[in-house]
Amino acid sequence: MYKPTEQFAEMNKAGYANAMRFASLSLEKAERLAKLNLQAAKLVLEQGVEAANTVAGIKDVQEFVAVRAKLTEAGVQSALGYSRGVYQIASETQADISALAEEAWAAYTKGMAAWVEKAAKDAPAGSDMAVTALKSSMAATTAAIDQFSKATKQVVSFADASMRAATANAESIAKATTKGRKAA
Repeated sequence: MYKPTEQFAEMNKAGYANAMRFASLSLEKAERLAKLNLQAAKLVLEQGVEAANTVAGIKDVQEFVAVRAKLTEAGVQSALGYSRGVYQIASETQADISALAEEAWAAYTKGMAAWVEKAAKDAPAGSDMAVTALKSSMAATTAAIDQFSKATKQVVSFADASMRAATANAESIAKATTKGRKAA
């Protein structure tokens, strides 16, 4: 005999497992971000001490200009490195969460489709239109989610390309600015 409560219990177990995977994934990425922030703070402190020692030893204006250019370049490179690290963690997090969501949705739709098929077999005579409407609704929802997922992937791809281009542009501007100051 068909027992719909057992099937819903299985779907709930799968939902709980996905929630636990999501929590674990979130904590893992938060830990990576915290490590990156601590590394960045340590680097900034080290650079600050080094900069203070360097500035304390300056004897003339030309040396000051050279030191300023060097310190500026180091700061820009540190900021770019940090932003790349944050972006990498954010991109990986987005990809991992998207994969988890797609997997969960696929399992859910498969479970619901199985439930609809079993319910259709046990449905009383004359309920064909209701079953057809339910199947049609499920198919339309699945198609809409698939389209939304494809559009989201395109937006993420575009944002990724834009971010990479902006980072490359910022690096080239920083290098050109530093070279221009050294030449002056």
